Amino acid sequence: MDLGVISVRYARALLKSAVEMNKEQQVYQEMQTLLKAYIDVPQLRTTIDNPMLEKEKKAELLHTACGGQVTPLTQRFIALVLQEGRESTLQFMAASYITLYRKQKNITRGKLITAAAVSPETEEKMKRMVESRTQGTVEFQTEVNPDIIGGFILEYDTYRMDASVQSKLREVLTQLKK
Repeated sequence: MDLGVISVRYARALLKSAVEMNKEQQVYQEMQTLLKAYIDVPQLRTTIDNPMLEKEKKAELLHTACGGQVTPLTQRFIALVLQEGRESTLQFMAASYITLYRKQKNITRGKLITAAAVSPETEEKMKRMVESRTQGTVEFQTEVNPDIIGGFILEYDTYRMDASVQSKLREVLTQLKK
């Protein structure tokens, strides 16, 4: 069976159970923490995939990777994944849960890139603007990148507004070369 299909099926079942128990927000946080652990600690994947490591040790490691104090639902989910021998797809299950949760709750991810740090008021203003356009909630992230010289780059969904000085200089350079 396809890795994506398996991941989405498990994630969908987890989300359905979480909604029934009114724990979807907590499980969402745990899945985000788990996915970040997989990204930040590449050895986690090889350790979890190791067939010589006992399932109890894998469960302990995964509980820690989820943030330590995990909900009983997440504990049961991890136990089920280990019991079924699907631990190699757990990273994808976490990513699928996050995607399904965001879709269900109409959450958009947004990113604001500036040359220098912006005030919290400016960040909030940009976030509200994106929320008004998407008619939903925005998980906003800011990044400072001095290479853009000035201005900003705003990204959300498939939208990208590049109002940076760097891009304007590139446009001028392109016009001069013609």
